[in-house]
Amino acid sequence: MKIRFLTGLDSASYKSLRLEALQNNPEAFSSSYEEEEKMPIQQTELKLNAEYTHTIGAFIESDLIGIATLVVETKKKILHRATIVAVYVHQDYRNAGIGKKIVTELIKKAKSMMRIEQIYLTVTASNLPAKQLYQSIGFETYGIEKRALKIEDTYFDDELMVLFIK
Repeated sequence: MKIRFLTGLDSASYKSLRLEALQNNPEAFSSSYEEEEKMPIQQTELKLNAEYTHTIGAFIESDLIGIATLVVETKKKILHRATIVAVYVHQDYRNAGIGKKIVTELIKKAKSMMRIEQIYLTVTASNLPAKQLYQSIGFETYGIEKRALKIEDTYFDDELMVLFIK
C-alpha cells in the first residue's frame, strides 16, 4: 500500500471513491451523492489543488482505496486550527488500519505547519468503529450536535472531537 497526497491529476479516482462514500454511508457526510455527482470534474481538480486543503490517499497498486482531507483555517483568529473531513476507506479494506494511517499522516502534516495547535473532526455519533479509531489516535469528544443531519425522515447526531497537538 502506498499513501501520498493527491493532486488534480487524481481527480477522477478521487471523485469515484467520494461518490462511493456518499452512496454507501450517506449518514457520515453533509454532502449528498446527488449534489456531488453533478459537480464537474474541474471542481474536484480545483479542490485537490487548493492551497489550504490537503487530501491524502491510500493506494493498492493504482487503485485509490482510502481518502481524508485536512482543511487549514485562513482567518487570523483561527489560524491555529485545522479540521479533518471526508474520511473514507473502501469497505473491502476496512479494519486493516488504513483509516488510522491516513488520519495519522494528516496529523503529521498539521504538526509540520507549526502554527496548527488543534485539529477538529466530526463523526456520526452512532459510528462506533470510527469513534474508536479517532479516540485511539487521541481525539477527545467535546460535544454532541443533536439531529445534525437529516436523511429523509431519519436524524443523525454528530459527535464533535478535537486533538490538541500543542
